[in-house]
Amino acid sequence: MTDQQPPKRDGVLAGMRVLSFCHYLQGPACTQYLTDMGADVVKIEPGKGGFERHWAGADRVKIDGVSAFYIVANRGSRSLALDLKHPDSKAVIHALIARSHVVVENFRPGVLDRLGYGYEQVKAMKPDIIYASASGFGGDGPYKDRPGQDLLIQSMSGLVHATGVPSRAPTPAGCAIADQHGGALLALGIAGAYAKLLAGGGGTRVETSLLAAGIDLQGEALTTYFAAGRGPGVFERDAHLGTWFHSSPYGVYRMACGQHVALSMNEPAKLARALDSPAIAALAGINAYEERDRLAVAVAEALAGKRFDAIVAPFDREGIWYARVDDYEALRRNPQVVHHQLLREIPAGTAKAVVVSHPLRYNGEATASAEFAAAPGEHTREVLAELGIAAAEIDRLLGCGAAHAPAGRS
Repeated sequence: MTDQQPPKRDGVLAGMRVLSFCHYLQGPACTQYLTDMGADVVKIEPGKGGFERHWAGADRVKIDGVSAFYIVANRGSRSLALDLKHPDSKAVIHALIARSHVVVENFRPGVLDRLGYGYEQVKAMKPDIIYASASGFGGDGPYKDRPGQDLLIQSMSGLVHATGVPSRAPTPAGCAIADQHGGALLALGIAGAYAKLLAGGGGTRVETSLLAAGIDLQGEALTTYFAAGRGPGVFERDAHLGTWFHSSPYGVYRMACGQHVALSMNEPAKLARALDSPAIAALAGINAYEERDRLAVAVAEALAGKRFDAIVAPFDREGIWYARVDDYEALRRNPQVVHHQLLREIPAGTAKAVVVSHPLRYNGEATASAEFAAAPGEHTREVLAELGIAAAEIDRLLGCGAAHAPAGRS
């Protein structure tokens, strides 16, 4: 086999070659951050496609036949469909490892070892490899074989308990927050290991977990909790208050006509003037943490009969930190979101998909691939040809089931 160059990409990670054994969300989210930064990612998936091609939320919603869940985090990756258990696929994978800087996977611990592609096995093939693993609970320990899923991690990490009011309604975040953060952490680790590799420092094993991500999200809250030493009763608070550790009125308040406003850290005296509220003014000298519930109730009563438009001018005059609680439709119209193109449309067959843009800018420019593999094995022939495999051998691999490609692709 002769090594040939993959398509040239632009970006701060241009030149990085990644072999991905990733599925679900945490791993693909990681590789999408890498592709957005210019890395060439070859995603290995079965002939029928990975899990994320066949499942999505909102009753398995699809965009022109492609799962929304797949579009979420596989932008920019090239799809190579292989049967990992077929003996004839091994030479292909070995050749891909030989030309890659990074192997990234998010299988349960031990799965790739049994297939012959665990860390020690890959390191023996390529000693300077960056081998990055993400799992639910890490590669060892008493929970390593448990299924890792975002809601379970939010619950185990204390996030659900701390977000809601425990005696009334422990509340999870309304998105897969640990998965997405876990993907970002893994991409961060890979970028650091790549810098080490380019500096001549050799390969690195990078590991993270959903549990680690769920805990990392709560750095401020956890450090504050253990430093305060107040015990678990500190989580009980007025339902308007957004966290257990901020002073009142930090939280969300209902207004007239079903509107809601979020108030950050604000001095009661300023709020009293802005809302023309004698009740809040009478509380201006209290300890806003120790008596947080009392202040929150007064603020809630002052806001209950007002519309959002009526508070904008007095709040701005007093320098109040506030924001309207928007839904996703309003988010899409937000002028700052539009200005920075934080949401964008990309082609999805004959339709359009609204996706989240890459969250960073480089030299003032936004960057992100708009392409994704609409079918499993979309790039099988292309990638195999880059490895120097002759057309006849590619046909044989496809014919024996070691590899897969969409019908009619040449």
